[in-house]
Amino acid sequence: MSAGDRYARIRTRRFQSGRRFDASLYLVAGTADLKTGADLEEVAGAAARGGASLVQLREKGASLPHLVALARALKSRLEPLGVPLIINDSAEAVLAADADGLHVGQDDLPPLAARLAIGRRRILGVSAGTLAEARIGNLEVADYVGVGPVYATASKSDAGEPIGPEGIGHLRAVLPLPMVAIGGITADNAGEAIRWGADGVAVVSAICGAGDCEAAARRIRDAVDAARDGRQSEVR
Repeated sequence: MSAGDRYARIRTRRFQSGRRFDASLYLVAGTADLKTGADLEEVAGAAARGGASLVQLREKGASLPHLVALARALKSRLEPLGVPLIINDSAEAVLAADADGLHVGQDDLPPLAARLAIGRRRILGVSAGTLAEARIGNLEVADYVGVGPVYATASKSDAGEPIGPEGIGHLRAVLPLPMVAIGGITADNAGEAIRWGADGVAVVSAICGAGDCEAAARRIRDAVDAARDGRQSEVR
């Protein structure tokens, strides 16, 4: 790494929030992801009780007033449980609802612009599915990176080709930030994502589509914790 690269990395890290958060189990949900008749607040609350440590509101196509109303209701449900609320792709909604953070994809606000929009006290997440995307400028102003899709997924039509668990390993080698694996994550494969280097997993269908969202979240969280414990034992 050149001296210029080192200086740029130090400079951009000053923009990170420095806020502590747990990325072990990250629920990503919107009304379109729910089973018929399910309530978004109820699903998010159940997931949090089952071990979800972050919740992202992903409500594509919603008007700003509708998005803000959803976010405020979710925050009221999650805040007493100590679970931060992240909003996808709308810095305006983050500020209006006083949400805990923002997540942006490759086609959304650039990382530095997103950080400047929401300030330093909020969490910023960025998506990266390839090594090229992981090397984009100013990525280090983010607090975590969502990587994937790891496995095939039907919950996001433009998710791209699965990178597989090996892809997590390749990205881990170049990313200094916490990584959250997303895409086709279930209780059966969440541990594999952790063993390949992810710090946590993001889940949509495996929780939103479950009959018992709390129990589904608990099974995934147990798998994540067990894999992390095993990885730490190997290091020792």
